[in-house]
Amino acid sequence: MIKDNAAFDMKEDRFKVTYLIDGEEAEARARAWDICVEQTVEFPEELVPEGIIRDHVLGRIEVFGQQEPQCWRVVISYHVDTTAFELTQLLNVVFGNISIKPKIRVERLELCPSLLAAFKGPRFGRQGIRQRLGIPSRPILATALKPMGLSSQALADLAYQFALGGIDIIKDDHGISDQRFSPFEERAALCAEAVSKANRQTGLNCIYVPNITAPYDKLFERAKQARSLGAGGLLISPGLVGLDAIRTIADSDEIDLPIMSHPAFQGSFVTGSYGMSHYALFGQLARLAGADATIYPNYGGRFSFSKEECKQIAAGTSDEMGHIKPIFPSPGGGMTGDKVPDMLETYGKDVIFLVGGGLFKQGPDLVENSKYFRNMIDI
Repeated sequence: MIKDNAAFDMKEDRFKVTYLIDGEEAEARARAWDICVEQTVEFPEELVPEGIIRDHVLGRIEVFGQQEPQCWRVVISYHVDTTAFELTQLLNVVFGNISIKPKIRVERLELCPSLLAAFKGPRFGRQGIRQRLGIPSRPILATALKPMGLSSQALADLAYQFALGGIDIIKDDHGISDQRFSPFEERAALCAEAVSKANRQTGLNCIYVPNITAPYDKLFERAKQARSLGAGGLLISPGLVGLDAIRTIADSDEIDLPIMSHPAFQGSFVTGSYGMSHYALFGQLARLAGADATIYPNYGGRFSFSKEECKQIAAGTSDEMGHIKPIFPSPGGGMTGDKVPDMLETYGKDVIFLVGGGLFKQGPDLVENSKYFRNMIDI
């Protein structure tokens, strides 16, 4: 017989997670209770010891109500000590084993003050990026260097033209890493200098943001290289390196650069009926990990995100989370000039518009194309 840890004093301090569960009511109730057990003790329910484990460690159903036919909104609370106050274990409690089970979707997190205190969140957030760029209020304009296969010098030439045209953030495309045709250190040095050269000519404060997504043993080294070479920020794909890898970089005083989070490899979390909500993954968790901007596919482009889902991401970047700063939503994919008015109405001014192929399709002169898009959002 297992004995409870009766000597351990657990104060009643819990955080909540909202799930959507599909099915008939009885099935959904059983699945909700399964979440309580599976995400904490992962032990036969009838054998869970009385006392601290059953009273505090075990998940607890706080709300069970119908969201719509065959769909139930369930709020489950967990004791903060189950997380070890680590991002990795928090994610494990929120959506560990049950991510393997069907008909369950994480909608949002409600983190109590004691748990939020364990995380610094974004180093810069919206206001910090605005201060770095010298942009008090208007929307920010970004683009990506592409296509993969160009030489480092060719990418730097593009960066120079974009900066001359007033693109505020010029980032690597997420697929450009450390390939032989454009090695990381060479590319970062040339692109950072190209943007700096353009700034000296225009008086603007555009920045180059290299993609540092890499094997974990190279990630921190690449971040330090980027800073030493003059990068103004960093692009990281948490789906490839992990959300906690972003937290490590964001917390580092040695790096001290804004971070843009890219959604590569995260799509399957949100594109089906189950998984995680756009709000939670691209909004709340990106912030908690320390990203200063979260990139995602805009509605109406070549990806499947709806307008409502994009609005939910934007809400997740700014809804109250204690001391965790609001961050920039950065919609991209299929952005063209005719869509800008609607996007401005949807997102307002606190947004980073990421325009890619539209810059090239506008005409042969990339400097003028950049100015065209910049003028459209210069409000």
